[in-house]
Amino acid sequence: MAYKVIPFVASIDANKGNADHAAKQLESLINDMANQGWKYIRLESVTTFVQPDNGCFGFGGKPGFNTSYQMVVFEK
Repeated sequence: MAYKVIPFVASIDANKGNADHAAKQLESLINDMANQGWKYIRLESVTTFVQPDNGCFGFGGKPGFNTSYQMVVFEK
């Protein structure tokens, strides 16, 4: 059995978009992958820590932070 994991970031116009637009984008991805023989398994949230940036000689540094990514899991 093979697995494929694809990052998913919905792109929504702040003035016109809503949850339906995000759902349609995910639906389109799932259908495209199904046409390639992949079966949708689930949408996973992956949280990771981004290391701090110390900047040049300590100036302009940025603290580390946690961020989350949505990943779509398929199997074949």
